[in-house]
Amino acid sequence: MDRTLSQPPARNRPSHHPHAQVSVVVIGYNDAAHIAGAVRSALAQGPVVGEVIAVDDCSTDGSARLLAALAERDHRVRVIRRTANSGGCGTPRNDGIDAAACPYVMFLDSDDVLPPGAAGALLAAASAQDAEVSAGLCVRRELPSGREVPWQPELYAAPRLVPRPELRARLVHDTLCVDKLYRTDFLREHGVRFPEGRFIYEDFVFAARVLAAAPRIALIPDTVYVWHVRRAATRLSISLDRSGIANWRARMAAHRHSVEILRDAPGGERLARAARAKFIDHELRMYVRELPTRSPGYRREWWSLTRSYLTAFDAADLDAAPAPGRVIARVVLASEEPRDLRRLKEVAARPARLTPPYPRGADAMPVWADDLPQVTLEHLLVRPVRLLPLTVEGELRPRGGKARLTLRLRELYGRVADAGPATVDVELLHRHSGRPGQRRTGAFGTARPDGTWTSTVLLDLGALEGGVWDVRLRLHFADGTTRETTARAAAGPGLLRRTVVPDGRHGVLLVQPYATQAGNLALRLAPGVRGVVGVARRRLGRLARGAAEAVGR
Repeated sequence: MDRTLSQPPARNRPSHHPHAQVSVVVIGYNDAAHIAGAVRSALAQGPVVGEVIAVDDCSTDGSARLLAALAERDHRVRVIRRTANSGGCGTPRNDGIDAAACPYVMFLDSDDVLPPGAAGALLAAASAQDAEVSAGLCVRRELPSGREVPWQPELYAAPRLVPRPELRARLVHDTLCVDKLYRTDFLREHGVRFPEGRFIYEDFVFAARVLAAAPRIALIPDTVYVWHVRRAATRLSISLDRSGIANWRARMAAHRHSVEILRDAPGGERLARAARAKFIDHELRMYVRELPTRSPGYRREWWSLTRSYLTAFDAADLDAAPAPGRVIARVVLASEEPRDLRRLKEVAARPARLTPPYPRGADAMPVWADDLPQVTLEHLLVRPVRLLPLTVEGELRPRGGKARLTLRLRELYGRVADAGPATVDVELLHRHSGRPGQRRTGAFGTARPDGTWTSTVLLDLGALEGGVWDVRLRLHFADGTTRETTARAAAGPGLLRRTVVPDGRHGVLLVQPYATQAGNLALRLAPGVRGVVGVARRRLGRLARGAAEAVGR
């Protein structure tokens, strides 16, 4: 084996505490800046953790020295140092499964942490329900802002026992291995392991193997894992680095393998279909949102690969997927070349938006485009208004410490007029903290000749703190229905640019409306002279780094 176990003979063994039931496997490679924090968060779980198995994948940055010091201070730390780098995350996790001496095992990456009480909550659920697997909520914590976004919160809204995975097909949406506790002998008896070597998205395959083994699964609403997302890191994590087409190839390969595992399991066809629908709703939408920023060569190859893969999906797979992803898949299948990327990006947004044109085909059926009449949009005629992909364009014009926000709601095959636009609630939410800033309500006027309804609200920017503010909307219609959505950043001369305006509270205020990656209208504020100068310095720094990189190339 390409690994060595370094531990004093008597000290580094699982705790004999009667509650010590869990082995936590921490894996890391050249992550000396974070791995000690991960190990400490596992130790801080208390006496339920009998051992922390730290698998160092042949690091060269001093990680081994840090782990050795931790093992000296706490007898529960066992260090496995691989003598050759595995190239991925699967092999070191398998090393941890092999070495685990406790009845239960869970996994932790070196740059993440376990919140207090996570192991205890998972263990209590598994024990109470006699479950081979227990799972809880993971939150993605954006760093350095600290903003947290729950991962698959629908699954973990309330405690629940799933006696067989096919009875809760949505389980295929949570492909993470780290927000779960596994009975160790269950994994070993069923040969549930990670793919070895450099296999990206190894979680997909492991999760499928777990479900195919038909465990009893206990779900809990507790937060049991904190996934740190460092997008500004010099070296992105394997899963976050989607810049090259190899990433998409790897993702499709992992998904294909997962579907095969599920399909071949007893009663697994329902889970396999759910996994294909999840691919359409999640993976396809996520990568389509990024397509307009990619090179023409990437777009062509991505389109060809995706089109080829989707031909293996049947009509029932497409029908099982939510409408936005289903429409995107049908456009890709219907066209040999990339097309309508900006419009597809809007459909891929969350919530989805369908931007003009709105053509009709035979029998006045809504269709994607005049030259793609086979991609029909008949669901738009019957879908509830609260779920329609409505488009609201937002135009923000600062003046002093105030700003006028003009919203234009577009018609959608007559459904908007039938519902009767009445009012719109505008809420500003601070991107990093999630705190609400201001709430304003505006009334829609009568329909204009161009098929839009307009509402204007006045925002007090001077009363807001600095940072990024997202714009959230709640549309109210005369028929009593509501629709929660976002504002699409309107394009036009002078609409999306930095402006320094006088402000009675701060003296000056830098205001920048901008379009997010998904095309949503957002607002960046920097109050006071210090804030304005700070933004200018960061801007100059980025320009200088860009110039240096250009010279280096």
